Amino acid sequence: MPIPGIIITPYMTVHLLTIGDEILIGQIVDTNSAWMSRALLLQGFIVSGKSSVGDTREGIVAGIEHAMASADIVIMTGGLGPTKDDITKKTLAELFGSGMSFHQETFDRITAFFARIGRETPPAMRDQATLPDQAELLPNKMGQAPGMWFERDGKVVISLPGVPFEMEYLMTHEVLPRLKARFPGQPVAHRTLATAGEGESNIARRIEAFEDALPPHIKLAYLPSLGQVRLRLTGVWEGAVELNAAERLSAELDAKKSELEALIPDLVYGYEEETLQQALGKILLAQGKQLGTAESCTGGYVAHLITTVPGASAYFPGTVVTYSYEMKTKLLGVKPDTLTQYGAVSEETVREMALGALDTLGVDVSIAISGIAGPDGGTPDKPVGTVWMAVSDGQRTITARHFFGRDRLKNIQLTGSYALNMARRFLLGQI
Repeated sequence: MPIPGIIITPYMTVHLLTIGDEILIGQIVDTNSAWMSRALLLQGFIVSGKSSVGDTREGIVAGIEHAMASADIVIMTGGLGPTKDDITKKTLAELFGSGMSFHQETFDRITAFFARIGRETPPAMRDQATLPDQAELLPNKMGQAPGMWFERDGKVVISLPGVPFEMEYLMTHEVLPRLKARFPGQPVAHRTLATAGEGESNIARRIEAFEDALPPHIKLAYLPSLGQVRLRLTGVWEGAVELNAAERLSAELDAKKSELEALIPDLVYGYEEETLQQALGKILLAQGKQLGTAESCTGGYVAHLITTVPGASAYFPGTVVTYSYEMKTKLLGVKPDTLTQYGAVSEETVREMALGALDTLGVDVSIAISGIAGPDGGTPDKPVGTVWMAVSDGQRTITARHFFGRDRLKNIQLTGSYALNMARRFLLGQI
């Protein structure tokens, strides 16, 4: 029976190669490599390098030869479309000394797609279905171009479409299962703690003794994002693989995870890929409570985060976005005198916003936010990045002031993270 978090790794190295002029000139951001890196790591493969080349035969050949010289597996994305600048498959055929043949099964799948959307199949699709003879084709149920798997001199070269959701489908359903079957090896285990409320340097100080005491075969990685840090423990079995090696490594990682969590219980909100909004939703469901938000500088961003979780309607009926003084008074009952005397960005105002949201939305708990997101609007006593927030259940109202930075988008995103964590800790009685 498979053990959660255990992967058999061959210690094989992977080079990721992205193809496209649009990447080189900065027209689009290469998100494919980031996604593939995470997916490969979780399966125990080591990404040893990444590179990008343009839409030229010379560039693609040079990129592949460099990648094959430095890694055991090359995974390419891009250049598999039906247009004239998409030359990857022809270049691969030349590189591997392969002819090109029309593939009826691929063409039938393409024509079926166009029939479903009520369109005739474009003539260029015959070229799309003409593929290298030496390639093992990877069926692509999300798009038109199949993936291709080549092998030479013990090296594997995989070519995938550049469309992110097509690449993700093929990696998940075709590439990773084949790689694991092709390269059996040592057990590797991963455990991740999701934290919020402290930066990585402060966390590192709190867990320094734990980190220093880790055995050589267990490593700790800090994975920071805005307002959050994930702590990933990775264990690699050393020596000969015994019958129960995977179970023993799994048990060791579980023990280390528990030991680490006990050092920072106030910061840990979840595990593996769990988000703050998911963690908050679980608490609300468990307590049978409804949550609402009253937002000013975030413009509904906190509500957006909450509603990214499927089923959030069970505990989140809505939000009130009040940007002006008038709307704060009209919709949330904030007193005009409060706004005049203390301003919109103040502890007094967010207190009244939170209490008003309880009545307006008919909820058990509310989050209220008001701040200066920037880049303008700051004053000496309230600089850009000043944010007040409050959480209330009518009996208790907790407030907090934060000073973020001058970047508007980052201020909004940080506010969202801090507000969700504040509500989570309020519900758990931690504040």
